[in-house]
Amino acid sequence: MADDIFLVTGAAGFVGNALVHHLKSEGIRVRAMVRTEAQAEALRPIVDEVVIADLEAPETLAPAVAGVAGVYHIAAVFRVAAIPEETFRAINADGVRHMIDAAVAAGVPRFIHCSTNGVHSDIDHPPAAEDYPFKPTDIYQVTKLEGEQIAMEAYREGRIGGVALRPTMVYGPGDQRTLKMFRLIAQGRFFYVGKGEALTHWVDVRDVARAFHLAMEATHLNAEAFLIGGKRYMTLAENAVEIAAQLGVSEPSLRLPVGPMMALAHATEIVCKPFGIEPPLFRRRVAFFIKNRAYDISKSRRMLGYEPRQDFAGEVRDIIAAYRASGDLPEPRPAHRAA
Repeated sequence: MADDIFLVTGAAGFVGNALVHHLKSEGIRVRAMVRTEAQAEALRPIVDEVVIADLEAPETLAPAVAGVAGVYHIAAVFRVAAIPEETFRAINADGVRHMIDAAVAAGVPRFIHCSTNGVHSDIDHPPAAEDYPFKPTDIYQVTKLEGEQIAMEAYREGRIGGVALRPTMVYGPGDQRTLKMFRLIAQGRFFYVGKGEALTHWVDVRDVARAFHLAMEATHLNAEAFLIGGKRYMTLAENAVEIAAQLGVSEPSLRLPVGPMMALAHATEIVCKPFGIEPPLFRRRVAFFIKNRAYDISKSRRMLGYEPRQDFAGEVRDIIAAYRASGDLPEPRPAHRAA
């Protein structure tokens, strides 16, 4: 119905904010759930309603879900070394249960849960479909899997309708997490750990937002999981070559050995962790260069009608344009002409 309003949790985050903008562009009324007043202030000019609530405080959730036609549950805590494991579980797992309990109590009919491709971790035999074995390798992936399983249990028991989406490697215009990679390539300082042959599967955050919308509208689907990725997976070296070409710089060529870099990362973590310091080098950052992340998105295409809008080159073009518009990447220097 035209007057229905939908709740987006984690609306201040990268994915949640993209979803908010997508829904508003479709004429859908949105209630944004955030944790702080500063986040609320930034969203008030964009959404119809804002509510401040906390997944770790279940008593704050009732106003968030009251009267909504559906919940897009995006809120989660991502990988930050200084955050204790208990916080990951409190938000990524227990927080899902609290949110579902509140939605069920309020009579909300549909709950779309944001999981992650990380529940599968490294793909030994790519590409992986949704039935690929679970093998999370860090606390983020472990607790995201626990959260997905909590949601699936609620769906199967008929407590609430919904599905879980597993986005692949999310990026897009304005993404601050991939900015470092683009900057290093632009500066000629990017290097590979290993040969650069690991498979990567990026997905534009705008496609992720559309996939969530499709999942909410597909009310005939219940207790299903969907991998949401870009048009195709590529090697990391193919990624870097395309980015370098669009930046107008030489492609990266330096390759460092995996063993010593992983050992250095491990030592750095050991030194930094007792002091709550974010290590400059993580084992998971090294793993980025050597783990395969490649997925079969045919189920999402077939059952959700999902289709990525652009190829990797088009997505990179938009990302670079956004970085340059915001000043995060310098404009290309004009070529000097001979006298």
